[in-house]
Amino acid sequence: MFTRETSIEIHHNGHVQSAQGKVAIQGFGMSVYSFFVDGLLIDTGSNSLAQEFQSFFSPLSIEQIALTHSHEDHAGNVAWLQQQKDVPIYLHRDSLTRCETVGDYPMYRQALWGERPAFVAQPLVATLQTKTTVWDVIETPGHTTDHVAFYNRETGAMFTGDLYVQSKTKVVLDEENIVHTLASLKKLLNYDFKEVFCCHAGYLPNGREKIMEKIAYIEQLEDKVRQLYKQGYSVEDMTRSIFPRDYPITKVSGEQWSSKHIITAFINQFMHESLL
Repeated sequence: MFTRETSIEIHHNGHVQSAQGKVAIQGFGMSVYSFFVDGLLIDTGSNSLAQEFQSFFSPLSIEQIALTHSHEDHAGNVAWLQQQKDVPIYLHRDSLTRCETVGDYPMYRQALWGERPAFVAQPLVATLQTKTTVWDVIETPGHTTDHVAFYNRETGAMFTGDLYVQSKTKVVLDEENIVHTLASLKKLLNYDFKEVFCCHAGYLPNGREKIMEKIAYIEQLEDKVRQLYKQGYSVEDMTRSIFPRDYPITKVSGEQWSSKHIITAFINQFMHESLL
């Protein structure tokens, strides 16, 4: 058995209210955020923090809910909100059917984030309309194929889900494609924003600079992988050379999270380029 420790902190940044849910198991902890602005709730946190997030949601005048993607730490409380608030819920079209059944996740993810109960959502389109502004819905695949970001045209705030998280990514999920993440990060730069609201890093007043830092870091990784690839290094040798540290999450997840997935995504891209 394991002991799960949970807590929540409420933050206010301009017109945005946010709940930072914290969960820890045996000394390993993570945060996940839910944001509320202009009647719109962006992401709902994890079911392992249900009581904490429900205390945040209950007094809010939520008029609609939009999800950056369908992972359990972002969609874990949608079912409860659907019962309690009876408001429209929006999600990428590719995940609508999947979310009509309970999420199926490995045990280590259930231990940290809990279940993702079933819910019914509507497909996101190009924009969202709230009380005072229009939001651009930006398709930003990479972390997942169904990932989107939300841009507030009135305030210039960018809500990036799991696209940023940190500047120097060391491990990624097996379903993640770092090449697509890089393209999505560059896509954001077409928008006039400074501040970013990230679902794991929270409020970043210098968010544009942070996005640019991550772009530069991934491009440097790509150059390193390309050099080693041309020299005939194997995936394992490249991984050991570029990421010499062993990350605990790789073993715990059975390599669902691994640095190797970064390497293989770049190699697949190089092979594709060679065929053009």
